[in-house]
Amino acid sequence: MSLKSTREVEINRHELEVEVDGEAFQNAINNVFRRKGKNINVPGFRKGKAPRSIVEKLYGKEIFYEDAMQELYPEALSEAAKEAGIIIINDKIDLDVTEVGDNGFTFKAVVTVKPTIDINNYFGIEVKAKSTEVTDEIIDKEIEAVRERNSRLVTVEDRAAQDGDIAVIDFEGFVDGVAFEGGKAESYNLKIGSGSFIPGFEEQIIGHSTNDEFTINVTFPEEYQVDELKGKDAEFKIVLHEIKERQLPDFDEDFVKDVSEKETIEEYKEELKSELAERLKTESENDVENQLSDKLIELIEGEIPQAMYKNEADEMLREFDMRLRQQGMDINTYMQYTGMNVESLTESYMPQAEKRIKLRLALEKIVEKESVTVSDEDIENEYSRLADLYKMEVDKVKDVIASDNLSQDLAVEKAMQLVKDNAKIS
Repeated sequence: MSLKSTREVEINRHELEVEVDGEAFQNAINNVFRRKGKNINVPGFRKGKAPRSIVEKLYGKEIFYEDAMQELYPEALSEAAKEAGIIIINDKIDLDVTEVGDNGFTFKAVVTVKPTIDINNYFGIEVKAKSTEVTDEIIDKEIEAVRERNSRLVTVEDRAAQDGDIAVIDFEGFVDGVAFEGGKAESYNLKIGSGSFIPGFEEQIIGHSTNDEFTINVTFPEEYQVDELKGKDAEFKIVLHEIKERQLPDFDEDFVKDVSEKETIEEYKEELKSELAERLKTESENDVENQLSDKLIELIEGEIPQAMYKNEADEMLREFDMRLRQQGMDINTYMQYTGMNVESLTESYMPQAEKRIKLRLALEKIVEKESVTVSDEDIENEYSRLADLYKMEVDKVKDVIASDNLSQDLAVEKAMQLVKDNAKIS
C-alpha cells in the first residue's frame, strides 16, 4: 500500500490517491472467499465446497472485489494519511476507485483533515483574579447552605401554597382539548419557583390549598423542544395533594456538634473559614484559567472544520449517557422527560464542544512553538496518579490509556501552565 499523490481540494479537505498492491488485494479476496464462499451454490459441488477459481469462472473474477476493497480501505487510508503527514477527522469520506485488477487497485479519497492553525501573543495575557478573602458574609452564606442541606420537609395544612414550597400534584395537559404525550404525571413533587416547568405554570399553583382541583393555562415557548407544542396554548388540569415546606434547623451549638467535630460556634466558624479559604483559592485559580482559555480561543488564527465540533459534541453526549446509566437512567428516558431529541441534545453541547476544540488546538500549537516536552518520568508519574485515583493497578491503566495519548494530554497541560506562568494576573 502506498500514497501516490495528495492535494488540498478546499480548506481542510484533501484528496489522497492511494495504491494497494496485488499481494494485499489477493489476500483480502481470499479472506472474503473464506467468509462468503461457504454460502455459494455451484452446480456439481456441494454448497460452499467449490474452489475459488471455479466460483470466479462462473460468476466473474470481480465477484469478491468490492468486499475485498472495503476490507482494505481503512488501513490503506490510515497509512496514506501518515505518509502525507495529515490527520483525518471523522467526517464524510468520498471514495472513488480509479483502477482495479488482479494486480491491485487504486482509489482516490477526499477526506476532512485536522486544520493547520496559528496563535501568537499568548504570553503576557492580562486577567483579573477573583478575591480570595473570606468575609463574614461568605461565612454566613455557607452556614445557611449547611442549614439548608440539613433541613427537613414538613407537610403544611394551615395555609395555601407559596413560592418556595414543594407542591405534590397530579397534572394532565391538553392542547385544543386533546391530551398530548408527556403531559401527564401523578404525585409529582414540584418546587414552586424552581423554573423547571414552562413559564407561568408554577406561579399559578400559588394561592391554592391542599385537595384543590383547578386549571392552569399557559403558552409553550416558541423555542420549546417539541415541535408540535411550540407556541401552542395549553390547559393543565391540576390536583394539589400536598404542600410541603422546608424547615431549617436552628444554628446553635447542638447543630454545630451534629454537622462537625467542633464543640462551639466560634470553633465551627474558624473551621469554615479555613475550608472556604481553600475553596476560594481553587475557584480563583480555575477562574483565571477559564479567562486565559477564553483569551487563547480569541487568538486562534485559522479555519476549523465543523466536523470537529460535531464529533466532540457527540463524544460529550456519549459521556452524558454513561453518567445517566451509572444513575440508573439512560439517554432515551432522559429525552422523554425533557422533551428533547438526539439532535436538540447534541446541539445543546455544540457551544462547549467548540470551546474545547479551539482550546485544544491552541494549546497544541503552543506545545509545538515552545518545544514543550514530556519525559518518561512525567508519563509514569501520571500513570501512578491515575491508578491511585481510580483504585486500579498501573498496568491496567496502561491497558486503557495509550502512552502517546497520555503524553499529548500532559504536553497540553504544560502549555497551559506556561501561559499561566507568563500571564499578567492582577
